[in-house]
Amino acid sequence: MAIDSMSIAYNEATANDIAEQLLLNIARAGHNEPIHFSGISNIAATLNFQANIGATPALAGANGTAMMPILGAGVSENPTVSIIPMQGEEFTKRMLTPMTEDKLALLLRQNVDIDMLLRLAVLEYRSQQDGNSEIYHNRPRNRDDYTLFRRMALHLSSIQDSDHLFFEPVIVQKHWSIPIKSMSPKGFQSLEKEYNIKLDKLHDVYLLDKQVRGRIVISNYNPVQLTETERNQLNDETEVMAPDEILVDIRPEYSGGEYPLHGKLRLRSFSNIIYFIGRTISNEPEIDISKDPRTPDVSINPTFTLAISISDSKPDKTDLVVKFKDHYYSISPDKDYLWNETVFRILLQMFQMTMAELPKTAAPSITISK
Repeated sequence: MAIDSMSIAYNEATANDIAEQLLLNIARAGHNEPIHFSGISNIAATLNFQANIGATPALAGANGTAMMPILGAGVSENPTVSIIPMQGEEFTKRMLTPMTEDKLALLLRQNVDIDMLLRLAVLEYRSQQDGNSEIYHNRPRNRDDYTLFRRMALHLSSIQDSDHLFFEPVIVQKHWSIPIKSMSPKGFQSLEKEYNIKLDKLHDVYLLDKQVRGRIVISNYNPVQLTETERNQLNDETEVMAPDEILVDIRPEYSGGEYPLHGKLRLRSFSNIIYFIGRTISNEPEIDISKDPRTPDVSINPTFTLAISISDSKPDKTDLVVKFKDHYYSISPDKDYLWNETVFRILLQMFQMTMAELPKTAAPSITISK
């Protein structure tokens, strides 16, 4: 029972520590100060159980012969907690490197609202219109860009609500030809394991083909519905994109096509996400954006990506609160929908994707023994 209670207590304390550090760094970012994380790398706790029994003469006068039992029991806990600053080149690279499409897709497959996720994770949306490149920045200070970006994200969310939004890789069939004379029996056996091989006697070559998994596309259709030519065109377009970019292709002939889109999303780094939220607290507050007239009605369209409350005294109705520069920061309570709680949970998951495994022993570190 003691071990069970101790394990749960340490688990809860560690989870709270990560959440509070995240909130504290958002507060720091709001003041344009450097962010810093530390992690608990090791917990070693020793439980000591003691019991004793004895007897002593009763206090019954000089002639008393009755004996009184003495019973005693005790338990002591001696934990040693190692706290390591998260720093160095590897961690800094993880913080500054933009997210990749596979991480975004992983979150989308957890049925996360795409409007919520894009507002949090996307730096900008780029598209080509009539040969001209257009960039819509996801920053409130650029009001026109921000309005167009928010409306684009809201429209994708409406397609997701109708179960017609896809985020699937483009599967293409690749073809090669190899002269028969250049193929050895051993090489043929090796290729046969991965490729479909046909003999073309007329041209004296082997024809090889293989299904290849391409990049992910956010679309209002399933890519397998496309012709092979269309899939190859999509694959050619996505192959030259950076790892932190993801293609959006909303076509008029499918559901949600009344607002066609074709462009790429450029993702933020985790550090950029923290500073984005921090700026929205005071320096660049987000604004209400209505949906595009072509978008169906949407029920959820909050002003802030993550609303943070600031007060002079510690709020009573919240478990997560941190103090910074004589003010208390907390997650604003949700009203009709658990938006802020969900965004903060996603933020924690992104942080876990950013973290590397902490070493069991490292220096410098803080060791607390009590």
